[in-house]
Amino acid sequence: MPLTTGDKRATFRKMHESGCFVLPNPFDVGTAKALQHLGFKAIASTSAGFAWTIGKADNHVTLDDVCDHLTAICAAVDLPVNADFEGGFAVEPDDVERNVARGVRTGVAGLSIEDSTGNKDRPLFEKNVAVARIKAARKAIDSDNSGVLLTGRCEAFLWGQPDLTLVTERLQAYAEAGADCLYAPGIKTREEIATVVKAVHPKPVNLLIGSSGLSLKQAEDLGVRRISVGGSLTRVAWAGFMKAAKEMAEKGTFTELSAGFPGGDLNKMFS
Repeated sequence: MPLTTGDKRATFRKMHESGCFVLPNPFDVGTAKALQHLGFKAIASTSAGFAWTIGKADNHVTLDDVCDHLTAICAAVDLPVNADFEGGFAVEPDDVERNVARGVRTGVAGLSIEDSTGNKDRPLFEKNVAVARIKAARKAIDSDNSGVLLTGRCEAFLWGQPDLTLVTERLQAYAEAGADCLYAPGIKTREEIATVVKAVHPKPVNLLIGSSGLSLKQAEDLGVRRISVGGSLTRVAWAGFMKAAKEMAEKGTFTELSAGFPGGDLNKMFS
């Protein structure tokens, strides 16, 4: 029997209690189903990966775009889905609250809110504003006892501010404001990771790993609870597509097409 939304949310929360798990990022319904087929126990959306599938740059999708995307993925798989909800598609806390409430209705088991502004001159919201936005997201999630797990993200490292003290202080504030899980994309060294884990303990920490980095076991040994890969799986898919398409466009040859995944296996997986 398929899991209910409530079941998925309860399962997702349970997964954050111990150990370390991989939370891979599909970019559409097909890749979400493929990750379920491979045995992953939960998945997460990727803002960049999804944006590229509809011909837009990262951070240029609309709230409608994302909610439709999340609804489709949640309905397609029998797994908890964590939403990359960017900055809540709003600035003011009241607007974040309203948009998060809409995000919750898509069926997601988790949802993250960033503190980046998108402005290179002022890349992060002032701390008090960022905290208020987390509190607003918490209020929206709790308004109907949804059980959605809230992740608070500090984007400092991604915006050229590799200040670990700033990051840990913000993550601690987000935890106090109601975040269930903390996330600082861009931290990479063992020292950085261990510092963040210790600073927010006992709250779980999400670690972003791109092309290389720690193994699952190494991350677990540092106290990381979950690992996501952001848009990396999407970029791998685009790499194969662009390599084959460029060969056709520039050389008029088709040898790269032989590297494609077998169509029969895809049909079998989706049947």
